[in-house]
Order: sequence, then C-alpha cells, then structure tokens
Amino acid sequence: MSALTVSQDPEQSWDGLVRFWEETEWPEGSKVEIIEGIAPVSPAPAYRHNVIAARIQRRLCSVIPEHREIRQTQAIAVPSRLGMLIPDLLVAPVRDDSESDTHTPAARAELVVEVTSKSNARHDRVSKPAARAAAGIPLHLLVDRWAPDGPRATLFGEPNGDVHRPLESVTFGEPVKIPAPFGLVIDTGEFPDT
Repeated sequence: MSALTVSQDPEQSWDGLVRFWEETEWPEGSKVEIIEGIAPVSPAPAYRHNVIAARIQRRLCSVIPEHREIRQTQAIAVPSRLGMLIPDLLVAPVRDDSESDTHTPAARAELVVEVTSKSNARHDRVSKPAARAAAGIPLHLLVDRWAPDGPRATLFGEPNGDVHRPLESVTFGEPVKIPAPFGLVIDTGEFPDT
C-alpha cells in the first residue's frame, strides 16, 4: 500500500491541526504524521524496518542514563513547521506530568532515529530533517535503506535554520559513530538491507 495524503486547511491554527490529528479515526495500524500541514497516512513499518530500529534501540539502551528514555514511534511537535513527526526512535529526558500523552515538544528531543520506508523516503530525507533542524534537535540519524547509491546511514547534527550538517555518512556494513552524550558506535553491518 502506498501513502495516502489527507490535506488539512493550511489556514487552521496549530491547536486545530493537533486536534484534527488526535481526533480523526485513522485506518487501523497506519502511521499518521503531519508534515508541513499535510497528514500523510502510511502503512505500518515492515519487518526489516522494525529490525533496524530494534537493533539501534538495543545499542542505545547500553549508553543512556536513567534520567533519559528511548521512545518508539512517539510523535514530536514542531509547530513552527506545522509538523507532528513520528521518528522510529527518540531519546529525550524522562517525561514529566506536563507533557502530552500524544506528543513530545521537539525541543526536548536529544536524538531522533528515522529508518526510511520506500513509500515515504522523500519525506524522511527532506521535509522531516528540515523540520527537526528548525526545531534545534541536536542529532538526527537517518538510516536510508532506499538511498539512490545503496543503503546508508547518515548522522546529522549542528542544526542551523532548517539544515543539519552531515557529521558522518556510511554505507551498510560500516560503523556509524554517535557522539557525546551518547558515545556509541553502531555496526550497520547488523542491518538487513532492502
């Protein structure tokens, strides 16, 4: 199944857009984000996609301190870009009682991990990284199984405006280093490719 795009009135307020996202009855098992004010509806991630996310999560568990947590498919809110983005993994401080049950403010994210899906690879490579950079998220790991030159993992950091600087880019089979505060090396050779 390919992504279905459901348009939302671009003149509507951020609160109205969030209410639309929270209250609409989306198809069972689908993944729904808001990207630049549009709500693409995608199928649930495939097995290999989930295997990659699980292997990265396993590595992250060994290095994050107790006052941080790894969240799977937790939405992050980027109101300035009309975005409610759902990375595969998110590292943030432990949730406090003032935080919404449905999403986390992007400013709380310290690292996001996105594994591309064939149906929405363009959003994963362009729209979502721009929104994350604009929100000031310090580190963004893009695991791109569908990259034009073959599967690769790219770590982005040092956000400036709506651009992250590529810190490291490796083809599957090579290690990618996640710097402090994580100090982690992830072996991309463990990842299944397409």
